[in-house]
Amino acid sequence: MTKILDSTEIQKILPHRYPMLLIDCVEELIPGEKAVARRNVTINENVFNGHFPENPVLPGALIIESLAQTGAVALLSEKSFKGKTAYFGGIQSAEFRKVVRPGDSMKLEVCLEKVRKNIGRGKGIATVDGKKVCTAELTFMIG
Repeated sequence: MTKILDSTEIQKILPHRYPMLLIDCVEELIPGEKAVARRNVTINENVFNGHFPENPVLPGALIIESLAQTGAVALLSEKSFKGKTAYFGGIQSAEFRKVVRPGDSMKLEVCLEKVRKNIGRGKGIATVDGKKVCTAELTFMIG
C-alpha cells in the first residue's frame, strides 16, 4: 500500500475532522477523475458502543459516507474546486453485499463519471479483502 495522501493532507482538502473524517489515507488520485482511499475499521470507534455491542457491524450509512469522502477528494483535488466544499447531492443507488467489522480494512474507490459546473456524479465500490462490500452511485454538489 502506497500512501499518496495521509490524514493530515486529506484534511487540507476536506473540511471533515474527528469523528467524521472517515478515510485514513489516499492510495491513488487522479484529480477530477478518480480516488482510491483506505479506511481501517477499529473496535475503538464510538459507533460500536451501540451498533451492536455483542455483534459489532459498521453501519451502511458510514460506508456510504466513506465513499462520498473519497469522491470528494477526487473532485476537490481539481484545481478549479480547490478550497471549496463538496456536499451530497444524492444517492441514486446503493447495494450492500457484506458486513464490515472491526479489524477490516476497506478499500474505497470512486470514479467520477461526469462533472458539470458545480455538480459531479460518480460510482463507488467498497471492498474488504478483494470482496465487494458496497456499491453506490453518488451525486456531489460543490458549495
